[in-house]
Amino acid sequence: MSTVAKPLRGVRIVSLALNVPGPAALMRLAQMGARCTKINPPDGDPMQHYTPDGYALLHKGVKHQTLDLKNAAGQAGLHKLLPQTDLLLTSFRPSALHKLGLGWKALHKQYPALSLIEVVGAPGALAEIPGHDLTYQAEVGLVNGMDLPPSLFADMGGALMASEAALKALMALKSTGQGSRHEVALSDAAAWLALPRQLHLTTPEGAVGGAHAGYRIYACKNGRVAVAALEPHFAARLCQAAGVALTHPVKDLFKPATRQAIEQFLAQQTRAQLDKLALAQDIPMMTLPR
Repeated sequence: MSTVAKPLRGVRIVSLALNVPGPAALMRLAQMGARCTKINPPDGDPMQHYTPDGYALLHKGVKHQTLDLKNAAGQAGLHKLLPQTDLLLTSFRPSALHKLGLGWKALHKQYPALSLIEVVGAPGALAEIPGHDLTYQAEVGLVNGMDLPPSLFADMGGALMASEAALKALMALKSTGQGSRHEVALSDAAAWLALPRQLHLTTPEGAVGGAHAGYRIYACKNGRVAVAALEPHFAARLCQAAGVALTHPVKDLFKPATRQAIEQFLAQQTRAQLDKLALAQDIPMMTLPR
């Protein structure tokens, strides 16, 4: 974002959102030029304790303030900021927001031009049910066996949806002069990211789940190689390198014999040889250590 115009320059955002989704959304909004203030409770954001470096990265360029919203002084400090704020980002359950006097009806009545982005676990009435990234990924079939997922897909997907909601709110404010409320559910983010699996694209019989010989992880002589030769022209170059004659540029890639031939070829190559092949033949491949 440093080399392009900052589209949110002049926009003022206050965030009460803790853990990963809110801070990750705030990071994106700050990168777009928004003037961001993070309000932390006296004990700080949990992220500050389990990943200080990650917290610092997500809050680069963000102003910090500590307020105890459970007492009158802390609430007064927040309300001192809100008249000059365009967007408030939260990650509390709806009941907690109402206890703090930050429910949408009360907030909109007091600050008509202020928009509210509520990051919640699940939509509507389900927002009161506790959960985290792991439970939302499990719900949509993204948790395999006993292994934890390799990333916080629901949290990071929710952060993208929250930054998208912020842009919607700011566009609405520009056209109507009124603030608006937007609910972002992490369970919805997980479901969106799981859509390719629900469409059977990434299940074993799917084209990007292992059935297509040009889109798989293979062993090579001194490691592994991620092959993403999905399009016919990429697949044809891979097959030519492996000595596979094609009768059909797509159907043949789903045949076991094609996969076996590619597997045997790659097993005989080193990572350096495959890196050179990928560059010379314009084949999307990435070599990996064992």
